[in-house]
Amino acid sequence: MPAGSIHPQARRGPAVTTMLFTHGRRPESVSAASLTPDAPLDSPLRRVLGLLPLLLIPAVVLLSGEARAHHLIELLQQRPTPLAGLLSGLAHPVLGPDHLLFLLALSLVGLRHRSRWMLGLLATGLGGSLVGLVLPGLPAAEALVAFTLVLVGLVLLGRLDRWLLLPAFALHGYGLSASVLGWSAGPLLFYLAGLLLSQGALLLLALQGLKAVSVTLSTGRRQAMAAALLGCGAAWTWSALVG
Repeated sequence: MPAGSIHPQARRGPAVTTMLFTHGRRPESVSAASLTPDAPLDSPLRRVLGLLPLLLIPAVVLLSGEARAHHLIELLQQRPTPLAGLLSGLAHPVLGPDHLLFLLALSLVGLRHRSRWMLGLLATGLGGSLVGLVLPGLPAAEALVAFTLVLVGLVLLGRLDRWLLLPAFALHGYGLSASVLGWSAGPLLFYLAGLLLSQGALLLLALQGLKAVSVTLSTGRRQAMAAALLGCGAAWTWSALVG
């Protein structure tokens, strides 16, 4: 056989290893997948992005209880002004680990028609906030908000229907209104506007920005994420009930 030619049997079957013969060199074994120009590359960046949601769980859990209990206007000891209300509304969903974790966990559920889901969630969240302003004092409201993490974990495992995410998000809106009871109309409207913008940005990140990351997660990692959500939700629910 002439040097530099390919053995005829190397072309038989997709799993056959191709033998390349060169002058004065030993045969090199090259897999058929490596000869395909469109073969997917498992880059280190893709692996790091795939682990990112797993790293968010312990980071959020380690946040202090003070951050869960207060919003920006209390942390900075400011008076309720329109500017303070806007800044507080923008920061409140981020300062609350239960709110933030719930929003980011939506990227794992695999919702179809994500734009419709985003509008529906924003509408139910705003509706929940308005109900909280008109009818405050829901018993164990903080515990119910924490329990929504258990719900999203069960949805992720396929044990509950995805439509339960809508009333769960309404509970989050209800809980976010408790800290602004008694405010005047001006700061309150700016707070609701900031809240809507902040939740919209987080939903856009969860439903659109993290979509590429969520599809790379294996079934085992999704189950691990669901277990972490169940654990966080159960722990925070118990803490809200007994504390």
